[in-house]
Amino acid sequence: MKSLQAADLHGLSRLAIRGVTETTGLVEHMHYTIARISAPIGRIPAGRIPTGRTRGITGLVYRSIHGVTGLVGGSLDLVFRQLSPEPAQAPASARRDKLVAILNGIIGDHLAATANPLAVPMRLRHHGRPLSPESGELTEVIEKPSNRLLITLHGLCMSDHCWTPQTGEAAIDIPTALASGTDHTRLDLHYNSGRSIAANGRELAALLDQLVAHWPVPVEQITLLGHSMGGLVSRSACHYGVQAGHRWPAQLRRMIFLGTPHHGSPLERAGHGLERVLGISPYSAPFNRLGRIRSAGIIDLRHGRIVDPDDIADSQTIRPSMPGHVDLYAIAAATAKRADTRIAHRFGDGLVPIDSALGRHPDPDRHLPIPLEHQHTLPATTHTGLLHHPQVLETLQRWARPEHS
Repeated sequence: MKSLQAADLHGLSRLAIRGVTETTGLVEHMHYTIARISAPIGRIPAGRIPTGRTRGITGLVYRSIHGVTGLVGGSLDLVFRQLSPEPAQAPASARRDKLVAILNGIIGDHLAATANPLAVPMRLRHHGRPLSPESGELTEVIEKPSNRLLITLHGLCMSDHCWTPQTGEAAIDIPTALASGTDHTRLDLHYNSGRSIAANGRELAALLDQLVAHWPVPVEQITLLGHSMGGLVSRSACHYGVQAGHRWPAQLRRMIFLGTPHHGSPLERAGHGLERVLGISPYSAPFNRLGRIRSAGIIDLRHGRIVDPDDIADSQTIRPSMPGHVDLYAIAAATAKRADTRIAHRFGDGLVPIDSALGRHPDPDRHLPIPLEHQHTLPATTHTGLLHHPQVLETLQRWARPEHS
C-alpha cells in the first residue's frame, strides 16, 4: 500500500510473526487440553483448566514451528533495520494515520510495550504538523499564537483527522470554526488510544506543562474538547496535572465532552462477559485468549476508568481531581428520533448511554458536576455523528458566550 512506510512494514511483519506464534500456542493448548480431559458424552466439562506442553513427536512439531517463526522474525528485524535505521520523518498521509489509529486502538498497549514502529507516539499537531514544545519551533510553526488554546482529543481507534469532514460531506470542521470564532489557537492531540487512559492522561499532563512553559505568549485560557475516549483522557490529564502541581490546570477554563463514556460503555462490558464465558470450560478456555485481544484502553472503557489502580490504596476510592474554576460541558447523542424515551437513554448513540455521556450517576462520588444548562442531547445522531453535526457547533458557540462562562 502506497501510504505505508518502511517502518510500517517492519511493524506489520512483527505482528505477523506474533500472530503465528500466538495461533500456534492456542492450537497446542487446545491439543493438550483435549488429550488430558475426558468427559461423558453430552456433558460439557468444567472446572480446573490443565496447563502444560505437548510431548513426543507432537511436541517436537510445535517447538519446530516456534523455532522457525522466531528465526524468521529475527531475520526480518535485521533486514528492516538496515533498510530504515531511523524512524521515518516524512509526513504521514491521512489514510495511513487512520489505518494505524485503528490498529493502535485494538492492540496499542502491545505495540507500545514491544517498541513496535506502528505504536503512535503522543504529540500535539497544528494543521497536521507535529509540534515539539521543547525544541523552540513553536514560533516557527505558529504564525499568530493566541493566549487562548483550544486542544482537541480524538476517541478510540481514531486520529486527529477525525475532526476533518470527508470530501463531499455536508458537514463542518467544528474545532476550526469554534477556534476562529473565539480567538483560540487550535492544537490537536494525536495519541495511542490502546494504552491505558491513565497512562495517556499522565503523559498528556506533562506535555501540556511543557507547552504552557514554551508557548510564545503567556497562556491565559485553555479549552479541552474531547470526543468519546478523548474526554476521559482530558479528565485523567487534569487529575494528574493537579496531583503533580503543574501550572497549566490554573489556565484550564473549559472541558467539553462529546459522547464521552464517563461511566463506561456497555459494548466493552459485553466483551468482558464473553471473556468470562470462554473461561468456564477447559475446552473453550484456550479461546479465552481471543476474548482478551482488547487493549488496555478498551478495557478502561468498561467503567470509564481514568486513574491507574496502582494510585489507589487498598479499600480506598478516589475522586479524580478537578479544579473548581473549570466549567464542564457535555453533549450526548441518541440514535432514536426522540431522546426523552427510556430506550433512547439506555442505548444512547449506539455506544454510550445518555446518562454516561452527561456524567450522571446515582453515586455522588461518581456524578460529574455538569450544570443542566451545560448539558445537551441530540436525537437521531450517532456516536461519530457528533464530530461534524451543525447543532454541536451551534451549541458550543452559544456556550462560549460570556454569560455561560
